[in-house]
Amino acid sequence: MQTVLVVDDEPKIAQLARDYLEHAGFAVLTAGDGPSAVHSARVRHPDLVILDLGLPGLDGLDVLRTIRATGPTPVVVVTARDTELDKLLGLELGADDYVTKPFSPRELVARVRAVLRRSERATEPRDRIEVGDLVLDVPRLRATVLGRPIDLTPTEFSILATMAREPGRVFTRSQLLDAVHGVAFEAYERAIDAHVKNLRHKLEPEPGRPRYLLTVYGVGYRVAEPG
Repeated sequence: MQTVLVVDDEPKIAQLARDYLEHAGFAVLTAGDGPSAVHSARVRHPDLVILDLGLPGLDGLDVLRTIRATGPTPVVVVTARDTELDKLLGLELGADDYVTKPFSPRELVARVRAVLRRSERATEPRDRIEVGDLVLDVPRLRATVLGRPIDLTPTEFSILATMAREPGRVFTRSQLLDAVHGVAFEAYERAIDAHVKNLRHKLEPEPGRPRYLLTVYGVGYRVAEPG
């Protein structure tokens, strides 16, 4: 049984999420503040974290930074902060999806399942992808550049693997969203830009002059063919 950690300082919301997730077959842990969330994530090793941003003790974005620093655990951010800047900041820090309050509990469960499926697909023992200096070990969800390990989130890995399987092919933002979420939502297309920015900071020797993950202006992105 997969375990979900629900982090929210509003007991009614945490209980609502717990009820729906347990009904969907998940084991559920809860935390009501930032320090408790960090402790639970470190000690209990949940399969996914549902994270509110407005937390006492430690802001949700700081909790997200801490989780990201310790591993690729999928994170779905759920918050009343619905500005585009907050959404993009959460995604740039490594969130795998973003749900705005008030939310449908059924939609939340569907998002959780989608993110977990994406994570599982990324770790299925199918193949090893090599594009020049870039190597993706799909069974282990590991990436290296020139032998240097790169710590990627499941979403980042999925985006990179999607393009690396067809180096040189240009992917639109919509196509990349479809590849990682199963369906493209125009409103979230800028989320791809945030993930690509993260990928470049992790992959590229000079993120401002990318060698591996290239922009095709007005269209989308592609992984460079080995020269």
